[in-house]
Amino acid sequence: MNRLIETINNPTDLRKLKLTDLPTVAREIREEMLNTVSKTGGHLAPSLGAVELAIAVHYAFNTPQDLLLWDVGHQAYAHKMLTGRLNRFPTLRQLGGLSGFPSKDESPQYDIFTCGHSSTSISTALGLAARRDLKGERFKIVVVIGDAALAGGMAFEALNNAGHMKKDVVIILNDNELSISKSIGALSRYLNRIITNPAYNRIRKDVERVLKRIPRFGFRAYRAARRLEEGLKNLLVPGMLFEEMGFRYFGPIDGHNIAQLVATFRNVMNLGEPILIHVITKKGKGYKYAEENPGAFHGTGPFDLETGKKVRTKEEITFTEAFGEKMVELAEKDDRIVGITAAMEDGTGLDKFSKSFPERFFDV
Repeated sequence: MNRLIETINNPTDLRKLKLTDLPTVAREIREEMLNTVSKTGGHLAPSLGAVELAIAVHYAFNTPQDLLLWDVGHQAYAHKMLTGRLNRFPTLRQLGGLSGFPSKDESPQYDIFTCGHSSTSISTALGLAARRDLKGERFKIVVVIGDAALAGGMAFEALNNAGHMKKDVVIILNDNELSISKSIGALSRYLNRIITNPAYNRIRKDVERVLKRIPRFGFRAYRAARRLEEGLKNLLVPGMLFEEMGFRYFGPIDGHNIAQLVATFRNVMNLGEPILIHVITKKGKGYKYAEENPGAFHGTGPFDLETGKKVRTKEEITFTEAFGEKMVELAEKDDRIVGITAAMEDGTGLDKFSKSFPERFFDV
């Protein structure tokens, strides 16, 4: 029996499937990802965590007419499989094969920019939106940005500018590090269902229009209603930072619930203003060893699927391991030596250094 993913040559094929078929697509994508990356190596944990997100974005939005940007691009393996590259996926990161990141040379239709690291997507989307509006065109621009990429200064500058310009862009924050308190989880989901409902937004605009028409007291009543709304959001909604920057904030949303993701994306896509959707995912989702140790499987070499242990062709240590050991050795003799990395202490070999000299280790 053929797998469902083998019937998907492009997102149009994906959108022909029933919503209830999509969890099966997600499972099959993870199987393909694990089978390939265990042989070729690659950025496994981030891409495993973004499978449902990639499916929901392509299912809800009209890609490639609607433009989609990934930041950082190493979470886009599922995106590659859904956009005509499933058969080539076993060539990932091999000579002449698929890139580990979005690549215009590979798919100019679906990979709008060749990109790796990081924090450039929102400014790029804002430029695309300005061009779209100048030409009088109508399509959506969607960004999927990781929480680490959002911490970059360039991303914050772009958020500030996008909120000021009030351009129609949809920013999806893929948050795979922060946890959400269980005490507010149900309330958050309830609020999200209310405020992403198209009827709510229609009523909200109608009320604004009616209040403003009331002589003398109209604008005063409107301002009072806005203050009440903002006060309630301050108490109940964790996204006020983005609201104050000019974005409508929705979330947090379970990033592995495809039906909820699709419903949210469809409900907000026609609001015509800057939108930020906060999605919570789990790095390494669906593979026990990557879930337990996402740092080790962020960027990995070949490994044994059954045990999760790295496969070595020789008994020699890797360059990264040798570097890490030498850093510790030198730092024991010279207290001027410090270690600096950007959320990659395992990948850069500085994990031992960080434990031996925590006061001299800086994760920037």
